[in-house]
Amino acid sequence: MDERQLRILRELGELGSVAAVAEALLVTPSAVSQQLRLVQRSVPVPLTERSGRRLVLTAAGQALADAAIEVEAALARARQAVDEFVAEPAGTVSVAAFHSAALVFFPRLLRALAEAGSPALALADQDVAQEQFPKLTRDYDLVLAHRFDHAPPWPRTVTVTPLLHEPLDIALPTGHPLAAKARLTPSDVAGEPWVSVHDGYPVLPLVEAIATAAGRRLELRHRVNEFTVVAELVAAGNGVIALLPRWTTRPHPGVVLRPLAGVRARRHIDVLHRPEAAARRAVRTVLGELRRVAAEVQE
Repeated sequence: MDERQLRILRELGELGSVAAVAEALLVTPSAVSQQLRLVQRSVPVPLTERSGRRLVLTAAGQALADAAIEVEAALARARQAVDEFVAEPAGTVSVAAFHSAALVFFPRLLRALAEAGSPALALADQDVAQEQFPKLTRDYDLVLAHRFDHAPPWPRTVTVTPLLHEPLDIALPTGHPLAAKARLTPSDVAGEPWVSVHDGYPVLPLVEAIATAAGRRLELRHRVNEFTVVAELVAAGNGVIALLPRWTTRPHPGVVLRPLAGVRARRHIDVLHRPEAAARRAVRTVLGELRRVAAEVQE
């Protein structure tokens, strides 16, 4: 039985006829009768009986109708609780992000939402493979994820809010001869030793595209996935270079970034969430703040 069927039983007990119930609920008498037949199938004793030409409740039917009052009251309280939860401006919002996005977005979020009455943040780092990011929306309200241009789009099961379409630049030690150039080509950088990522990570196809465009193999001297460590290795010298994100890499005094021509090296940074998550006012507030931060870091 469902809420509508219990409501019909309650109204029949109060109004005394199918016709009166149909008029009160703005449905046809046949629709009322159909719902009564459906609820009767789930109960082993008769709920209605004939009294002359009228259909009335039996004692069992009246007991169920009385219980329906408590059910409706409980459902009303539940709906009110949900409404208050959805409208609450200061509720807790959980946000997950991969490391370089967390470095940029998390501190700014904390500062922007520090005032009383703002949403409370529960932050977590989650640096996973691209196909794993949508699954994190089961555990977090908002998930900052990255997807490179050459990778498949996000599945339709999640709502996507774009934040950045971020270029990856060539990172050079400050004293490197190539740092004098405003823009670099694959041929410029193909002869240098590289800091690259481990096999299977999405930056590697970009490095391979540089090698293809230059027509030669690159020397992948170091294998490091964490961009902050990559920056330190580049700054340490010995001529090594790397690809680093333009906006979500913390500036390093020993590293300069130069745009790369001839290879499309960009990644999408998006917020993923389940459609129902945005029904909450607190989640929408944090989502709006993430968009504001994204605009700020591109300036």
